[in-house]
Amino acid sequence: MGLFKVLFRVIVAQPPKAPPRRTDRPAPKPKLVAEPRVLERTPSPIAPLKAPPPGKRRHPCREERAVMAQKVNARAVRDGGTVLKGKCWVIDGDTIVIKYIHIRLAGIDAPELDQPWGKKAKWAVHALCKGQEISAHVTEEMSHNRVVARCFLPDGRDIAAELVKQGLALDWPLYSGGRYACYEPADARKRLWQAHRRQGQNRPG
Repeated sequence: MGLFKVLFRVIVAQPPKAPPRRTDRPAPKPKLVAEPRVLERTPSPIAPLKAPPPGKRRHPCREERAVMAQKVNARAVRDGGTVLKGKCWVIDGDTIVIKYIHIRLAGIDAPELDQPWGKKAKWAVHALCKGQEISAHVTEEMSHNRVVARCFLPDGRDIAAELVKQGLALDWPLYSGGRYACYEPADARKRLWQAHRRQGQNRPG
């Protein structure tokens, strides 16, 4: 009986053998590892600089503007006066630009932009000249590389006189001969005291 148990354990109780491995299967293909792609960027072509259209002028620099103003002044001296016409750009209360020529309004003194009433004077001139063709009668004087001129609106109004009437500029007798003094409001010199003091400092003698 004991021998039977031993044989049973050896023969019957053995675990089943694994099936034989097939040798007719094709070998597995090796996995291909994709190489990293390098994106080559083609440089975009640089657009050539466009030439300015014919007839369009480059804005001149300060030195060029000074030379232009001197030429205009020399022509005014030679011919006894000259007239510039065109729409203007307003710099401040007593300076405008016509055809790149800086023009100082003759006979008046307006406050600077950093002074009280300075910006208001500038925008008053802008309101007068907006969309208008200005006629600038150039004199024989020069002021800091600016020609000096009496400037008129198309209806004949003097821009300097209109500004003095609004109390935003003062008559400068040294250069105007008192032409605009009658247009000054009563309190104009008290309000524009800095311009009034500047006139006193520039009196001859």
